[in-house]
Amino acid sequence: MSLFSRRQFIENALKSAGAVAAASALPAVTAMPLHRSGANERLRVATIGVRGRGDAHLGAFLKMADVEVAAICDIDENSIGGAVAKIEKNGGKKPVYYKDMRKLFEDKTIDAVSVATCNHTHTLAGLWAVQAGKHAYVEKPISHNVWEGRKLVEAAKKYGKIVQHGTQCRSMNGMRQAMDFLKSGKLGKVKLARAFCYKKRGSIKKFNEEPVPAGVDYDQWLGPAPLRPYTKNRFHYNWHWHWDYGNGDLGNQGVHQMDIARWGLGKQELPQAAVSLGGRLGYEDDGETPNTQIVLLDYGDSQLIFEVRGLDTDKYLPHGDKQASVLIGDVFECSEGYLVIPTYSSGVAYSPKGEVLAKFAGGNDDAHFRNFVDAIKSNKPESQNADALEGHLSSALCHLGNISYRVGAPKPLSTKDPLGKYEDGNETYGRMVAHLKENNVKLESTHFTLGRTLTIDPKTETIVGDPEASKLLTREYRKPFVVPENV
Repeated sequence: MSLFSRRQFIENALKSAGAVAAASALPAVTAMPLHRSGANERLRVATIGVRGRGDAHLGAFLKMADVEVAAICDIDENSIGGAVAKIEKNGGKKPVYYKDMRKLFEDKTIDAVSVATCNHTHTLAGLWAVQAGKHAYVEKPISHNVWEGRKLVEAAKKYGKIVQHGTQCRSMNGMRQAMDFLKSGKLGKVKLARAFCYKKRGSIKKFNEEPVPAGVDYDQWLGPAPLRPYTKNRFHYNWHWHWDYGNGDLGNQGVHQMDIARWGLGKQELPQAAVSLGGRLGYEDDGETPNTQIVLLDYGDSQLIFEVRGLDTDKYLPHGDKQASVLIGDVFECSEGYLVIPTYSSGVAYSPKGEVLAKFAGGNDDAHFRNFVDAIKSNKPESQNADALEGHLSSALCHLGNISYRVGAPKPLSTKDPLGKYEDGNETYGRMVAHLKENNVKLESTHFTLGRTLTIDPKTETIVGDPEASKLLTREYRKPFVVPENV
């Protein structure tokens, strides 16, 4: 039973969130901030969202002598103490604190922001930042849906601002060397890219609705999402497993591996077709997104297969090779061998017989933030290792997989070859079923969701002939948290 009626909930949520202030005008749009940072000046940055990845953002910026963390922003007053202490401990001044990011964007002394909010506000924060004349580092995924990602690409170009996507492997030496080796042709043609997110995720259980915690601006946290009662499972971290705010592990951890897979395939457009299957299997809780999922993306001349496993699992062994095992990473199957990427910063190339041809290693998160700062100071958008377009394309692949899944239908796990003509996809499904059996999932009584195969027009980034799926390319935005058609 609800703690209070919907009307009472809305009144209480808006009161605690200070909705009158939240409904005020958006930050003034200007293509040029008052304060500008030259190559020899300190860049004044602000971090939005200081938990989790936001803390890593602060750590990277605080190591840079030519960067000042001048402000922080978080809708939860209870989360900022550690960030303030960290900045002061590292010799910085006490940062200005903003609870509402729109107030931060009005601060003309801020040159750039880093965005480490929840997925559903990534694009909006990046968009408002560039409209206010600031550069933006936006955590992965750069978007919550396909359409808004393209809008941020347009905005970055229109306002002439640096927008870096938080796929930090793009700046790691080992990864860049591995990709160069792959593209050199020494392994022949890339036929199939496999990406893996074998990352254990336990049940988040079930929590009742309750009042919004003191110090939290819940209205702003919800942002473009529908107004719903507060629960612990819709807030810190577990928002990842709700469609309103997150994209499951496919769009959480998985976007890194999706990005590497697309990079290795050399694709700068969306695929011709996408299909996904899976489910939230092995337990029942408040989560909506699948903990077990396969996504197949067909580019015509090559394919990309992604696997998510949240239950206990063994590593993937390409060609049965134990020395090349992968839990979170990528494998490229080529005509003259294969390349295994077991981490963000390393890789090993093998001959068809499993002989080591080359090894690659080196790099860390800091290089990606350094690349962002250097691109701002040099005013060379082309020097970015992961610009808004790269972020959009990789994030969109995750979104397409989730769209297929969300418009799918239940099928028994006894289903044979559910992916039809895609033999590698059916082989992957067979391994998924065996994995579920090992986790004591009752195959005879359990159904998975088989998504519809989406036909995609890569030029227009639309889904052909499926109105239901097409609606999920974007969302209905709750005012005033709206990504506009004309940015």
